[in-house]
Amino acid sequence: MCELYSKQDTLALRRKHIAPSCKVFFAADPIKIVRAQGQYMFDEKGEQYLDCINNVAHVGHCHPEVVKAAQKQMELLNTNSRFLHDNIVEYAKRLSATLPDRLSVCYFTNSGSEANDLALRLARQFRGHRDVITLDHAYHGHLSSLIEISPYKFQKGKDVKKEFVHVAPAPDTYRGKYREDHTDPASAYADEVKKIIDEAHNSGRKIAAFIAESMQSCGGQIIPPAGYFQKVAEYVHGAGGVFIADEVQVGFGRVGTHFWSFQMFGEDFVPDIVTMGKPMGNGHPVACVVTTKEIAEAFSSSGMEYFNTYGGNPVSSAVGLAILDVIENEDLQGNATRVGNYLTKLLNKQKAKHTLIGDIRGVGLFIGIDLVKDHQERTPATAEAQHIIYKMKEKRVLLSADGPYRNVLKIKPPMCFTEEDAQFMVDQLDEILTGLEEAVGAKTESVISENTPCRTKMPEEAHSELLSDGSPDPKENPSRKRNGLCTDKHSLLSKRLKT
Repeated sequence: MCELYSKQDTLALRRKHIAPSCKVFFAADPIKIVRAQGQYMFDEKGEQYLDCINNVAHVGHCHPEVVKAAQKQMELLNTNSRFLHDNIVEYAKRLSATLPDRLSVCYFTNSGSEANDLALRLARQFRGHRDVITLDHAYHGHLSSLIEISPYKFQKGKDVKKEFVHVAPAPDTYRGKYREDHTDPASAYADEVKKIIDEAHNSGRKIAAFIAESMQSCGGQIIPPAGYFQKVAEYVHGAGGVFIADEVQVGFGRVGTHFWSFQMFGEDFVPDIVTMGKPMGNGHPVACVVTTKEIAEAFSSSGMEYFNTYGGNPVSSAVGLAILDVIENEDLQGNATRVGNYLTKLLNKQKAKHTLIGDIRGVGLFIGIDLVKDHQERTPATAEAQHIIYKMKEKRVLLSADGPYRNVLKIKPPMCFTEEDAQFMVDQLDEILTGLEEAVGAKTESVISENTPCRTKMPEEAHSELLSDGSPDPKENPSRKRNGLCTDKHSLLSKRLKT
């Protein structure tokens, strides 16, 4: 593979010409990727990496059928969607067929951020309401309108939340306000949304929308308890608002059992608006909003035309159609179920073996490993998580860590991921966890002293990774300080985490 520049020259040019807020993975020691195929990526030296995090290359990097469809249409025609063309209507028809009947009207965009921004416009136009309820730690995109409703990006200690934004607790039954031992966590979390609605109404405000990822990704791979979305939808509809399901990261069969993640919560739950992106283009910039005729007609009644130059263009639509074909022809939904179940089984065995693993959660090929220093306190193992992703990189496995404390290992690979890949990934993780636990004597001393408050000193490279997307330093997070109990053993860990 021919390179334009050496790795060092590429880094130097990036520092010179690419904005400093545009971060790279593994900032302390970035990888230069020059090609990819399926679930594998290759650096400039030809080293192969197992990609466990790329939910953009949904059906596999550079899938030949997707590449062929794009090339064939590009050679024939690409133009904006104001011209009549079969691809866009065929794609809209195929997408609608995967959704409940009432979700039948499509608006095509270029990115998930554009889709979520448009969803907010649709919701606000529907009944003229303004306010939005979002979940804590949520992320919905990089536009200004979406940063406003993405607590994941709020700057700690600064009053950046707008008065029309209301933040409900994330429905996290492992680390949240209502946990797995609660008699009815779904109702308890939904009642928090109802409280917000009541308080907003008492202040003369009106709810336009509740927005949530069907499974919260940046929030730490959170799977809402059964019944939560139904109850929230009931409260939001009663307030005259609409329910927006953000499927930008979790749609297109990733959960295996269903094509859309929201469908796994039951047939009696149907959102009013669904947004989608990333996986639908396999790396090509295409996204979509699907809604009801009623909401679409209300949007049209404003008199403002909606036009997106590239949204739904012939090439984007051809790519999208090819991806739907690949998902079906290669049974990638079935693969997500089979491999996901196998991987979850392997990880649960690791949980029984390693004291650093507090929780394994997920569905299909969307799995989170919540790392803790102490099982009873569930103290986030932030530095350990950062150390692990760097060590996994050394073993040619690409993982990332996220969640409010950056202590949750995220697994959301291309859908062609195999059982052999799962076994290889878990074997490497097992080896690293074993080394960590031996370093601190965690196998014999798993209980952290409750009387010695301290904060684990984070490795420099891990600290860089924590701040790589501009998120606040977890060392300054008040909730982390409250939970930051550790022993001298864990102080010792910080000295041995250097990679």
